[in-house]
Amino acid sequence: MAAKSVTPDALAIILANRSPESPEDVPEIVVQVVDLKPLGSTGTRFTFMASDGKAKMKAMLPTNFASEVNSGNLQNLGLVRILHYTCNDIPKTLSKCLIITKCEVVAQALDAEINSEVKSEEEPVVLAKPKEEPVVLTKRTEEAEIMPSQTGGGPSATVQKRQHVKSASQIISEERGNAAPAARLAITRRVHPLISLNPYQGNWVIKVRVTSKGNLRTYRNARGEGHVFNVELTDEDGTQIQATMFNEAAKKFYPMFELGKVYYISKGSLRVANKQFKTVQNDYEMTLNENAVVEEAEGESFIPPVQYNFVKIDHLGPYVGGRELVDIIGVVQSVSPTLSIRRKIDNETIPKRDIVVADDSNKTVTVTLWNDLATTIGEQLLDMVDSAPVIAVKSLKVSDFQGVSVSTVGKSTLVINPELPEADKLRTWYESEGKGTSMASVGADMGASRTGGSRSMYSDRVFLSHITSDPNLGQDKPVFFSLNAYISHIKPDQTMWYRACKTCNKKVTEAVGSGYWCEGCQKNYEECMLRYIMAIKVSDPTGEAWLSLFNDQAERIVGCSADELDRSRKEEGDDSFLLRLKEATWVPHLFRVSVSQNEYMGEKRQRITVRSESPVDYAAEARFLLEEIAKLTSS
Repeated sequence: MAAKSVTPDALAIILANRSPESPEDVPEIVVQVVDLKPLGSTGTRFTFMASDGKAKMKAMLPTNFASEVNSGNLQNLGLVRILHYTCNDIPKTLSKCLIITKCEVVAQALDAEINSEVKSEEEPVVLAKPKEEPVVLTKRTEEAEIMPSQTGGGPSATVQKRQHVKSASQIISEERGNAAPAARLAITRRVHPLISLNPYQGNWVIKVRVTSKGNLRTYRNARGEGHVFNVELTDEDGTQIQATMFNEAAKKFYPMFELGKVYYISKGSLRVANKQFKTVQNDYEMTLNENAVVEEAEGESFIPPVQYNFVKIDHLGPYVGGRELVDIIGVVQSVSPTLSIRRKIDNETIPKRDIVVADDSNKTVTVTLWNDLATTIGEQLLDMVDSAPVIAVKSLKVSDFQGVSVSTVGKSTLVINPELPEADKLRTWYESEGKGTSMASVGADMGASRTGGSRSMYSDRVFLSHITSDPNLGQDKPVFFSLNAYISHIKPDQTMWYRACKTCNKKVTEAVGSGYWCEGCQKNYEECMLRYIMAIKVSDPTGEAWLSLFNDQAERIVGCSADELDRSRKEEGDDSFLLRLKEATWVPHLFRVSVSQNEYMGEKRQRITVRSESPVDYAAEARFLLEEIAKLTSS
């Protein structure tokens, strides 16, 4: 091959072997990238017309190759060497699509298109057989192939070859008929890797393991009631995709799919994944209807690696309240006993357990385990907590409870001391410096940074009058806002704290004899601690309101713990106590609050609760105000 040039008849070579089994079966194939453009708005997948100077074919680059395009290493009119691929028919058209699963850049961009006067691969279709000259099929040559020889009156050489192939196909068909169902499905069509699937393909077969199985759920909408459930499927390469089934398909396949088993699946459909509900890293999602074919691959033992996308604890802020689930890895700091929580929707009692984990961002977060994870793995962690085990948790929901916290959902998985490079790095950090470092909860530090995402101190910014003027705000469910306000008053005669269990932070009562009884832990303790629960009045240019405040935020506002404030009052008197409260007033703060409706003495009242607090970052605040001014002037 000449330097910086395409492989002659490259597309003919591809069409002659449309699905090579392995990269070793692929000869030297270099094509030119023409009309390169992104597929969709994600910028993670790109399409182009592959040109060999004589013909063109629609092609798609692998997802992991997007970085080469975004960095400028591959540009329009560049050259790529195709190392592995599959070629699919586009349904209801005569076109074909080349799905490239592995390639490399040969040249960033040439000065011009090589032999730009080329024809599309559809007219004519270029075919080639290994070690044979390419044959161009036109209408005339097709007729010649199916007509008897003009000279001998017998079938042409091409027909004889086709008869020979047909005979071989009959033999293979008979062999397939004797095979087991799952094996027959695998033999019938080549197993496709998940990375090669796209919505334009026709028939395909995948071999995948069920790595997550959701519950069969009932939903209601304007069209009536239905059923739905989904699974996460992982192939041998570790690529994942989510498959969803509705109604009859959900009822049919829910008992068939078992967590951890391997299946052959065909006759499904793909579409671009909905970002809001996407739980795996794949541009597409799969739908299986009742006509899909699902057969267990008995005896298969491949174990695909679990694909994690870890988020550092100090980066959880942008995910608060969102639909996207996250994975975290951390060192276990504490484990609470199992608690029983009564669910409001059906009055059912379910087990819950809280664990606190830390990572090398020097932050901690509370992970709430529910149901079986709380009673099984949670109990193991309780026994191991003194050894500071490392855990990797997949698919966690991020909420604004205690500022930022995470909790498991039905599909969550937890692995203790996983064999991962991230786990080794975390153990080294913890032993060398983390063990002796004082770490704060990430919820206590949800600050004014714009990186806080959709739930930061700058989203949904309102004045107090916006909340106080609407008494029905938060009627159906809590709503969230951000405020910039001054603390104008803290009542000194209110009940400012409660006695709390040092293990689970629940309220304790004095035990018979001595000590304190914790209902949550179902234990007697010799000591307890005080935790803030107080109300403060805040003001801004439009009015004032009372906010409910909890321990972590109150400690930062008052400047000391509830135990220290109580000790100061007892030892130094009321003057010192009142001075502490006075020093906390007329200081500006940024608040993230929730607004809900609570019933008191038979009357519904608006309750404004502080979820997170931060001192004002004046540089960030100035940038925010300039942006708001720019919006006003532009409108």
